[in-house]
Amino acid sequence: MASLSSLKMISSLKLSHSSSSSPLQSQKKVGSSLFQSLPAKTLKLSATPLVSTSRRSTNHTTTTAFFFNNQKQHQDSPRPAKVQELFVYEINERDRGSPAYLRLSQKPVNSLGDLVPFSNKIYSGNLEKRLGITAGLCVLIQHVPEKKGDRYEAIYSFYFGDYGHISVQGSYLTYQDTYLAITGGSGIFEGVSGQVKLHQLVFPFKLFYTFYLKGIPDLPAELLGKPAEPSPNVEPSPAAKAAEPHACIQNFTN
Repeated sequence: MASLSSLKMISSLKLSHSSSSSPLQSQKKVGSSLFQSLPAKTLKLSATPLVSTSRRSTNHTTTTAFFFNNQKQHQDSPRPAKVQELFVYEINERDRGSPAYLRLSQKPVNSLGDLVPFSNKIYSGNLEKRLGITAGLCVLIQHVPEKKGDRYEAIYSFYFGDYGHISVQGSYLTYQDTYLAITGGSGIFEGVSGQVKLHQLVFPFKLFYTFYLKGIPDLPAELLGKPAEPSPNVEPSPAAKAAEPHACIQNFTN
């Protein structure tokens, strides 16, 4: 049997060992005790995506911020996928001083770098309504004498009065049909994409366009209609040419 003095010595050693523990070990023990004492329900993680919403209302502003559900909102409202055709005639009636040929190359023949700003009137495909104008710039890229024409890089817009506008860009070949990219638009054409076919009728006075429009709501009826057969002899109706109220769109661009 251990003596009383032996038991006191062992007890003293244990107390000495406990008191010599480092502050870091003590903190770990305290932290572990606190962690174990927390209610179990506070440790559960929600599997539902969080939406953080903050609103600040004053007499003038209300701000709402959504974070985690932005992607879902975009997926719930897809852009229209169908392709809509829009037919337009561009006619130079020789009353706008267009086109202007700026021979920057200073060469006697059409050469790289020459500029051609232009603006012409546009009519609906059935030639019954004045729609507005084109406005843009062509940069000469290559003179093609064997085809009696030129290759331009064209950047221009079609203006449709209160309906907005469509912008296009791409190659314009004076000797054959070409396709240009639709780069954007405004008004009812906001968010538009697609392409447009350019059909040369009489250079540079008459062109026929077929737009293939994607990503926008249905076009208004007055912009549509069966197109007149493209030919060098097409002419707008007298009422449309005179821009009479019933033969033009509201606030058409002039």
